[in-house]
Parts: sequence; structure tokens; C-alpha cells
Amino acid sequence: MDDPSLSRKLVDAVIAASPDHAPGMRPVHAVGVGVKGYFEADPVARSYSIAEHFQGDRIPVTVRFSNGSGSPVQPDFWPDVRGMATRFHLADGATDLIAMNLAEFFTPTVSSFLDFATSLRPVPVRRERVWRKLLDMIQLRPPLPDPMRGQKVSARAGVLRYANRHGFARQAALQFATIGAPMSYTRATYHAVHTFFVLAPGGERRPVRFTWQPAEGVRRIDADACVPDDYLRRELRMKLRRRSARFTLNMTLGEAGDVLNDPTRPWPARRIRVVMGNLTLEEVPDDQATNSEHLSFNPCRLTPGIELSDDPILRARRGSYELSRKLRNASGCPFDQRVRSDDV
Repeated sequence: MDDPSLSRKLVDAVIAASPDHAPGMRPVHAVGVGVKGYFEADPVARSYSIAEHFQGDRIPVTVRFSNGSGSPVQPDFWPDVRGMATRFHLADGATDLIAMNLAEFFTPTVSSFLDFATSLRPVPVRRERVWRKLLDMIQLRPPLPDPMRGQKVSARAGVLRYANRHGFARQAALQFATIGAPMSYTRATYHAVHTFFVLAPGGERRPVRFTWQPAEGVRRIDADACVPDDYLRRELRMKLRRRSARFTLNMTLGEAGDVLNDPTRPWPARRIRVVMGNLTLEEVPDDQATNSEHLSFNPCRLTPGIELSDDPILRARRGSYELSRKLRNASGCPFDQRVRSDDV
């Protein structure tokens, strides 16, 4: 069951990491854009899961792409995590899939995340001296990236210091330190990072992880590119006026020995991947309040055929996301009553 006091601690910790957080906005992923489209499952998908959106019908979706920071004014070209929250609108409700362009999370437990959150508080940054960069490389540590245009504070130094003290954070921290900014929201790969279970028609229950792969491939902008502060949102609007954009939903199958409850631990690259279907994005609605900012996504909002793992970070996200929704007066997110209380 959800622990309200823990949810409050998590939300407060994240808000504290963004000194310019604005009431009424999301604690993280504050800047974003909503998109409309549809999902069509591959015929093989129904053999792996009884979930409604994997049965082959065209399923309407709403997607919100976002920058990772809780700052309401962060330019798109600053290096940052990008998010892709997808809502599948089903006949009997909905299900959400929340992903980001890091393949792993920073911490394995709620207590370690609360400790990690203090490292996210931005500190003043300046261009690092050449000798310091060389020393970092000699010691096999990633040098701090140079500040971007207009950037006076950053959380990356704190994240790297945390990773130097905690080995479980190093995979995500190294990705975070070199992540850059994508050329387009549709030119990045997005990982759901947590393990879920899918239930097959015959009753088999498999551990899986989901990834969105862009049809156009992955590409970042140059560090010195001269682009508008909101170039990602502008580019997406212009692109979808001309043509649609597509993603493939890949599902990786876990095997015996794979870690199922720790989002910092990657699975071996040789694991089987199944193409579950294709997402087609068609338009950026004019009403962004309804189709983006007032929406409340939640990774624990699942339809029958997909179940939570015992990942403590995943389970803690339900209550904290719901509290965040209430704090910003977002639209309600009723959970399917068929999900048992001890499953969430």
C-alpha cells in the first residue's frame, strides 16, 4: 500500500532540487509538449500478453515529451534527461508507460534516492581548466562538460560526485554526464528502466523491460549549435505538420539470474527482444493544457496483462506521482479496480 509520508518526502526532495520550481508545475519534467497519435501492435504481441493494447487494434495514444529538469525556464538545448510518457486510451480505461533516454536509473532503493536527491541541487558552474580535464581522464573519470550558452548552474557535478561514492549510480551518471541534447524529441531512444511482468494467454508470466526505438534513428545536436530555447517543441510541431513520426516498442525478455527489482542493473545485451508494435505520432494539439500540462501519467497505472515487479522505486512512484498530481490540480488518474491493493 502507498505510504503518504514517504510520498511527501520523495516529492519534497525532488522539488528542493529545483530552486526555481513554480507551484502548479511538475516537480520534474516541468517543460514538455503533448502529442496525439496511435499504437498498433505487431501480431506476435498477443502471444506474449493479454493486455488490450497488444491485441492488434489501433489504440489512440497521448504522448508527452519533456525535459528532465523541474525548472520551468530551462532551454531545450541544455544537456538533460528527456522523458516520453505514453498513455494508451483503452476501451475499458487506460494504461501508461513512462520512459526516459537513460537506460538505467540512479538508485536501487527509496532511501538511496532520497540521499541522491540532494546531489541534484544545482551549483554554480564554469568552464573547467584543461589541466583539470586531463587529470579527470587520467583517473578514468568523465571530465565535467563545459557550461552551455546562458548556463550558470548545473546538477551534473553533484551527480558525478555521488556516483564516485556509490557504485550503483555509475551507469546512469556516466550516461547523464555525456547525454547532450537530442536533435528532436523523436530522435532519442526511451527506456522504461523498470522490470514489469506480462501475462500470456496460456498463463505464462514473464519479466520484461520496454524500450521505444525511434524510426529515424538517434541523433544529438552539436554542443555549439545555435538553436532557439524551445527548438525541440518548435521542431516537433513543424515535423508533424508535414508528416508523422514513428517509434517501435521493443520488449526485452528477462531470463533466470536477471535482476528484477533494481533499475540500476542492466540486463545482458544478448537477451531476446520482441517487437511489440509501432507508435505513430500525428499532431501537436493546440490545446496543450488539456493534452499535456493537466494530464497525470503514472507508471503504476496498468491494464490486465501487465503487472508490477517488486522494484521498490517503481512501487514508490505510484504514491509520489499521485501526490504530485494533487499538488498541481491535474486531472484525476483513477486506477483499474481489478488491480489488487497488494499489487500496487
